[in-house]
Parts: sequence; structure tokens; C-alpha cells
Amino acid sequence: MMKKVFMFMLLGACYQAGFAQEDSTKAKESEPDTIRVGGIIIIKKGNQSDDVNKTYHYNHHNKKSNITTNWMVVDLGFAGFDDKTDYSTSEAQAFLSNPNGHPLEAGDFSFKGTKVSNFSLWFFMQRVNLYKHVINLKYGFGIENFNYYYKTPLTYQEGANPTVMRDSIIFSKNKLATDFFTAPIMLNFNMTPDARNGGFQVSVGMSAGYLYSARQKQISDERGKQKNKTDFNLEHWKLAYIGEVGLGPVRLYGTYAWTPIHKNSVEQHPYSVGVRFSSW
Repeated sequence: MMKKVFMFMLLGACYQAGFAQEDSTKAKESEPDTIRVGGIIIIKKGNQSDDVNKTYHYNHHNKKSNITTNWMVVDLGFAGFDDKTDYSTSEAQAFLSNPNGHPLEAGDFSFKGTKVSNFSLWFFMQRVNLYKHVINLKYGFGIENFNYYYKTPLTYQEGANPTVMRDSIIFSKNKLATDFFTAPIMLNFNMTPDARNGGFQVSVGMSAGYLYSARQKQISDERGKQKNKTDFNLEHWKLAYIGEVGLGPVRLYGTYAWTPIHKNSVEQHPYSVGVRFSSW
């Protein structure tokens, strides 16, 4: 009897050992096969009849492009000019057509600085990596619009020798507008190149613009709406210092031209400041 019990126990032990070995083999077979290729992990799961392949990218630091492009960048801001005219010169005084004989002075060109008077549309801006994405070359092309809203009844007059006149009526709107095709080029310093929202950036450089349109628009009770399109005595080329500061999604810009608005007679250097709507 004891021998039979012992034999049954021995058979049971052998059966359990065989089952455990079979189960261990199945467990090993069910474990996924892992293949690593460069920065990619490929996991093959299941048998030949039930293949499920999964790919995992374990490298979270993707390589940045050395050239990035930003389309349709918009500027909104304020335009004005730095008046460096010596109004005591005969050339400056000859620029004024004044029937009352009062000499031309800086007050004749007083403008309203509270209106949004600068709009720019950059068709594209590109940034080229020069050094570890910290130092970059930034350039683009677009159009700039500057509006000077005069407080005084100043009227531009055409002719062989263009002049300005102190008009005899009051205008509810008196604006000189200039439009330029402009190409800026800057050095961009990105202090936080890995920041997702742009981080802190500073750009400095210069721009060259060509005047393709100019006009004076006036509104008054006596004359209604008037628009005179001509280049008057305006300088066709505008060369300017430019700068940009970015902190996260906010971009601020500024420009200052070393070429004056007019070709001669008065020396007024245009500037602008405002907000730039750009992704970097």
C-alpha cells in the first residue's frame, strides 16, 4: 500500500515538473522580442500567426532644422519722425508756401502719436542657424506702411519744386502715408533655443526699403474727402536700423531710419515701435 502511494506521489511530482517546464516555455515564448535600431525601439509581440509590431521613439531630443520659415508676419505699431531740421536755413524756409509771411517752424509738422500708424506685412521671414541655434541669421521681405497724422493744416503741393503750405481751413483728418517694399536682415540671439514658446530672443540689424506709393489724405467740411497721390519731395530709399525683442509669445520691434523722409529742405528721420505677431 505504501509503495502504491509513493508511486502516485512520484508520478504527480513528475507531472507537476513537466507542466511547470511547459508553462515556463510558453511564458518565454510570450515575452516580446525587442530590437533596437539607432534611436528607435521595435517590439515584436505574439507568435507568427499573430504579429503585433510596435515602434517606440525613445529619443525625445529631435534634431532641429537649420533653416526655419515664418510666413505672413504682421506688425502693428506707432510711426513718427525725429525732426533734426535747422529751420533757420533758406532751404528750409523755401519749402514753405505761406501767404502770411510767418516763417516755417517745427510746429508746422506736429503729428498725433496716439493712433496706430505703422502696419507691416512680411511675406516671409527665415532664420538660419549659425551657431548651435543660439546665433542665427534672420532675414525676410515684405511691405511697410507709415502714416503721419498732422495736427496742423499742412498741405503738400506738387510742382517742379514741391512745397508745403499752411492751409486756410481746419481738417478733421490730415494724413501723409508712405508705403515701402522692404528687406530686413538681422543677427538673432536666442538665449533659450530649447524653449517651446520661443524663450528670450534679441535681434538687431538693418533694413533697406524702396518707396512705391505715397499720398496725402485730407477730410474737411469745406472740401470733403481729398486724396492726392504723388511722391511730393519724399526720399525713395529708406535705410534703417532695426531691432526686435521676444519673450515667450510676445515680440516687440523698433526701427529708426538714418535717411530722412524728404529729399531735401527738412531733415526728419522716421521711426516706428510696436508689436510683432510671429511664431518665433
